[in-house]
Amino acid sequence: MSDNIAYLDLPAQIRGLRKELDAALARTLDNCSFCLGPDVAQFEKDFARYCDATQCVSFNSGTSALHVALKALNVGPGDEVITTPFTFVATSWAISYVGARPVYVDVDDATFNLDPALIERAITPKTKAILPVHLYGQPFDVDRILEICRKHKLPLVEDACQSHGAKYKGKVVGTFGEMSGFSFYPGKNLGACGEGGALVTNNSSYAARARALREHGSTVRYYHDEIGFNYRMEGFQGAVLGVKLKHLDDWTRERRRVAKRYTELLSNTPLQLPREPAFAESVWHLYVVRHPRRDELKKYLEENGIGCAVHYPIPLHLQKAYAHLGHKPGDFPVAEKAARECLSLPIYPELTDAQIGRVAETIKKFKF
Repeated sequence: MSDNIAYLDLPAQIRGLRKELDAALARTLDNCSFCLGPDVAQFEKDFARYCDATQCVSFNSGTSALHVALKALNVGPGDEVITTPFTFVATSWAISYVGARPVYVDVDDATFNLDPALIERAITPKTKAILPVHLYGQPFDVDRILEICRKHKLPLVEDACQSHGAKYKGKVVGTFGEMSGFSFYPGKNLGACGEGGALVTNNSSYAARARALREHGSTVRYYHDEIGFNYRMEGFQGAVLGVKLKHLDDWTRERRRVAKRYTELLSNTPLQLPREPAFAESVWHLYVVRHPRRDELKKYLEENGIGCAVHYPIPLHLQKAYAHLGHKPGDFPVAEKAARECLSLPIYPELTDAQIGRVAETIKKFKF
């Protein structure tokens, strides 16, 4: 058997950047700028520019950024926030952290993103925001959701934690709503060497409050205007992200190459392949295929040395943590079906055409 193909090959990425990273980390170490500091400040400027935004506030995680975004909107106990049941749990955590209730709306069967056609029926007098996700690197239908937000005078918060640089109708996601949250978890398209996140906005007032909230509710040291949090980004992560951001566009082009090749090679299989809408330019954080016998296929690929993963096996409305919401199986059938069928194939810039071909040929040998 040929060499195994990892689901994610971070060591390959690090090897290509090692000299740049070593120099950046050494600079941070020499400056002793371990908490925020100049490297973080520079990254904030660079990432804001990359997103075509005026403000970027760094955080210790994408979860923290989303939490503070809702806090800055004064969402709180008794309020409701509309979101998706099919994503990583951090999106719902942010809603719960401010004491509000996640109100789930089912997803579109082709893109897995929040279905705009179902949103309005979920709006109540308690609804205070809409929080959709650009899932798997694929932009949601921004115009349709923004139209609903404007009609009902609701702020839009974008969860862009998986979609660094993705574009909707030619514009980078993360600046369509009042605020957006990004994650720099190591496995993301733009990943730190540890945890990290950012809040992006064009509203200077939101940005100012977010900066205070991440530093114990303080604008002047030891003076605390409101209850805040210790959500600061470490200096080392700012240094790492500053190096990696310069390579992000190249990595995105390579991810798009991999996705295109998968689609070509797997087009005649029984798999349901991901579809990129005409309005979107995905950054392909994940390449997710679907089949009713997902678990058997996953086992088969792993037995043949090909890494794969499931994102996400249990929709949020059926998680034990949210049992108090009273949902039952069948409430969001599209999300539940996706959870049973989705399988993420290896996708990263360093994946070679030969490796892509081997993944595809192995899948074709599976007895569907």
